[in-house]
Amino acid sequence: AVTKTIDIDVVQMLIDLGHRDFGENRPQELWRKAAAIPDANWHFIGHLQRNKLDRTMPLVSLMHSVDSERLLIALSDFGVKRGSPVPVLLEVNCSREESKGGLTPESLAAIANRLPSLNGVRVNGLMTMAAYHENPEECRPTFRELHELRNQFDPTWPHLSMGMSNDFEVAIEEGATLVRVGTTRFEGLD
Repeated sequence: AVTKTIDIDVVQMLIDLGHRDFGENRPQELWRKAAAIPDANWHFIGHLQRNKLDRTMPLVSLMHSVDSERLLIALSDFGVKRGSPVPVLLEVNCSREESKGGLTPESLAAIANRLPSLNGVRVNGLMTMAAYHENPEECRPTFRELHELRNQFDPTWPHLSMGMSNDFEVAIEEGATLVRVGTTRFEGLD
């Protein structure tokens, strides 16, 4: 459940109902909500600047949006320093939109070759965001490409984080194990 515009009281209501996994895309919002609701599994789904890493990562159970080699190396250094690897997903820009971050599909091979030397991270899969389309069916090629990339580089990676409120059903059909849903889940509650 993506809680980026949702009040803490609504998040707490979901915790009380048994929901545990929440996604935030801004470090300051994550810090605030994690302090108020420490028993949630917080996922970071936005761009993370390296200067906010030390304060953010101790609160996060899974980092979805590793969008550069520099961030991956910084996360590995953090994991080595704390003595346990940081679980991450590599963000791949399969839609190839200039407005979206992420590694290019073509650069993934070079990153994958570096992984054995990065002891402070544990790659658990890949993440992407499809371009917005009125018809979610048009997102299918983006999701299919991410699935194929995972199978090409490491089919044992357990997660494909893809799909949001508009297109999550298609993403699930294409193999998503994690979807990032906010608008649909919280409609009328904020």
